[in-house]
Amino acid sequence: MSTESTAYAADLEAIHQVVATVEHSQQHKDPDEFLSLFHPDAVWTTSGGRVLLGLDAISEFTRAVLPAADWDGKVTYEVVHVSFIRPDVAAVKVRQLYSTSGEEGAPLYVMSKQDGRWLLTACQNTGVVTG
Repeated sequence: MSTESTAYAADLEAIHQVVATVEHSQQHKDPDEFLSLFHPDAVWTTSGGRVLLGLDAISEFTRAVLPAADWDGKVTYEVVHVSFIRPDVAAVKVRQLYSTSGEEGAPLYVMSKQDGRWLLTACQNTGVVTG
């Protein structure tokens, strides 16, 4: 296996791990774990369309909303597609499924690699409308 393909596989695995950590943090309603995944200058758009600029705004929103969420924590996140925009930037399409309600989300995470670590940098959390 070439060094390039080994690095690509390692980056894919690291991206999958970030999404797995998002899932874990949501299931356990753990704002600290969730916030540890963000670039300090990140942009987050909530499923309701609220735009949060920077880690401070994302943190304030997350700390108020995540622990108080009225759902049971049964949610899964699955990486459906990864497109490398450049070696240190990736667009990641995710399928989010709440098992109890059957609601589905289709987040898009733009991640950037900082000091060898993949971080959420520009994200849009979009609900899927059925019917």
